Amino acid sequence: MIELQPGKYRKKIVRLWRYAAFCVGFVLLYIFSVSVNLLWLFGDMPDLKILENPKSELASELISEDQKSLGKYFYENRTPIEIDQISPNLIEALIATEDARFVNHSGIDPRSLVRVFTGVVSGNSSSGGGSTLTQQVAKNLFNTRSEMYRGILGQIPFVRTVINKTKEWILSVVLERKYTKREIMQMYLNTVSFGNNTYGIKVASKTYFDKEAWDLNVNEAALLVGMLQNPTLYNPLRFPTNALNRRNTVLAQMYKYEYIPEENYMQFREKPLNLKFTVDSHNTGLAPYFRESMKSYLKSWVKKYNEEHDENFDLYTSGLRIYTTIDSRMQVYQEESLRDHMRQQQKLFDEHWKGRNPWIDANGKEIPGFVDRAVRMSAHFITAKRDLGEEQAWKIMRTPRKMKVFSWDGEKEVTMSPIDSIKYYKRFLRSGMMSMDPRNGHVKAWVGGINFKYLKYDHVKQGKRQPGSTFKPFVYVSGLDKNFLTPCDHVTDAPVHFGLSDGVPGGWTPHNSNNKYSYQSLSLRQALGKSVNTVSAHIMKMVRPKTVVEYAHKLGITSELDPKPALCLGISDVSVYEMVSAYCSFANGGHRTEPMTILRIEDRYGNVLQEFFQKQNQELSENMAYNMLYLMRGAVEDPGGTAGRLRQWGVVDGNEIAAKTGTTSNYSDGWFMGMTQNLVTGIWVGGEDRSIHFRTIALGQGGRMAMPAWGMFMQKVYNDNTLVDYRKGPFNKPANYERECGGFATDSTNTYIPPSRSDDEGVLF
Repeated sequence: MIELQPGKYRKKIVRLWRYAAFCVGFVLLYIFSVSVNLLWLFGDMPDLKILENPKSELASELISEDQKSLGKYFYENRTPIEIDQISPNLIEALIATEDARFVNHSGIDPRSLVRVFTGVVSGNSSSGGGSTLTQQVAKNLFNTRSEMYRGILGQIPFVRTVINKTKEWILSVVLERKYTKREIMQMYLNTVSFGNNTYGIKVASKTYFDKEAWDLNVNEAALLVGMLQNPTLYNPLRFPTNALNRRNTVLAQMYKYEYIPEENYMQFREKPLNLKFTVDSHNTGLAPYFRESMKSYLKSWVKKYNEEHDENFDLYTSGLRIYTTIDSRMQVYQEESLRDHMRQQQKLFDEHWKGRNPWIDANGKEIPGFVDRAVRMSAHFITAKRDLGEEQAWKIMRTPRKMKVFSWDGEKEVTMSPIDSIKYYKRFLRSGMMSMDPRNGHVKAWVGGINFKYLKYDHVKQGKRQPGSTFKPFVYVSGLDKNFLTPCDHVTDAPVHFGLSDGVPGGWTPHNSNNKYSYQSLSLRQALGKSVNTVSAHIMKMVRPKTVVEYAHKLGITSELDPKPALCLGISDVSVYEMVSAYCSFANGGHRTEPMTILRIEDRYGNVLQEFFQKQNQELSENMAYNMLYLMRGAVEDPGGTAGRLRQWGVVDGNEIAAKTGTTSNYSDGWFMGMTQNLVTGIWVGGEDRSIHFRTIALGQGGRMAMPAWGMFMQKVYNDNTLVDYRKGPFNKPANYERECGGFATDSTNTYIPPSRSDDEGVLF
């Protein structure tokens, strides 16, 4: 019999305890060293203040006045969501797949660590990961693996991984102490990447299935959860088979942990992916031209706010919520109307110029060297010439390559040279359209062009062109307000000559659009409604150009205006934005109202950073403003009026519309300005270059090129019963307004006389 030696075993136990104590002490010392960055070996830990208020990059969002998202500014497309707004299917799929003991551990799961260690030792890489959801939150929120948290030892690859894991363990414990499991789950789902620049479950649900996170079914939830392990490898767009297999793995986990019964599991795994992919980018969504125009202002606002309040907001990462004046319904209607109208205009333009290039001089001859000059001005050529020299730049511009281009039949992939692409886009007519509520200056809709992805130049505020006869109301109001005329006066349609005393040494006699003079006595309403050039010239000769410039500026035109007699026919370039603003002075009782685009800006937590308020100044009397509305109604209501065709869209009956068409020399620009009691809209249509245009007044006048878009738009507005503030009705007449002059819209039996055909209006010659 072997004799027991208790002293020997006692010594072994003591040694084991000492070894265990040493290991524990070493681990505690190591953790302490990492947490305090001892001797700068381990790198900094995130500040405890950051832990108390963890932040991730959030997209700043533009929101319409009717509470619809217009789009975002972001580096990472991420929008936060509350846990209660997420489908239980997704929560169950996530727990079953990523962290089955999430509700039981305190940030670190020892069983998972043992499983990982066993897998490493045995060489079984399929044993799974050891990171808990809390650790992944720590990694995502605090970016622990970035260089800013890397110390001296972090330069060693394996050591760096151990240190990073340690930091994430420490942060996980802190997070578990400060937040509930629901809050940690919410943080996780708001920070993870789903590929395709999609961050957070709210954006992912919209991107891959075009639905809200609450509406995700089991299959959709399983696919999104499956992508988390490797968003690139399991990207359903690039690798649908991988994504399908991974989704089924998640379904198997849900079955394993009894979230779904076996029968459902067998059914779900046989279903296809059923994606409805809708990528969210700066080129998509409502009002892209408006968003781009607002971007520069908002960046300046953020910079100024940070300086004044010692803050550190960023437009792309701070999750600002910018509430705008845009109405999403009107924006949709305006985009649809202008798109449908411009598609038809382009068809007419292509037929009109079939077999010829549309860039011509005043004599109708093709402009020599037009394309070469356009190429030299292109950013592509300028960059290539700077980097490689002119000869190589021309070689690049002449070399065909595959590219995608815009067309009215949808995006097309073609093979063409950069020079060919310049010629291709020069043939497209461009447009800009904006609507504003004159009562408060709220900009309700803004469409700056025909396709933002390919043609980003904004023709609402950035672009300026000659307004033609749409400038005439500023001439008329100058004469009326200076008491040279009354609304009931008549002027003869006869030649008006400007000579040396008028500042025109060579002399100038403007013509009407048909090159004829009727020598009839016309009321001011008739003359403006038919857009008779000689009457506008007659008023200009009375009031002088400087007076007209003064009135145009005080009513809302901000561009420099050339004080010459020809200004009566709109020779100075202005923007749609300015014209709409100035016309609102007529519709708002003489009050000039500054266009207003932003109502308020909030931070990500809903705290109001700034509210914005309208700015108004009384520039005309209420009666004078109504005089102008009365005169401009003649274009719609009276025979021969340039806007009489608006009846075909059903917007005239039971309504009062004050309108003005405009056409410039050679039909380079077509304009239409339309006013109703609570909405003022302006439209411009033309080529990118003034030399690109129609050749006949039948096609090139503003009443054809621009006005139909207004009719389509207002038809949609009036058909929407939810737009209760923008119904048909009369303008608000001042209480003390004198009786209107005799109109021309009825005969002796008080029956409406349809407008006779008019070849529009004041074309510049």
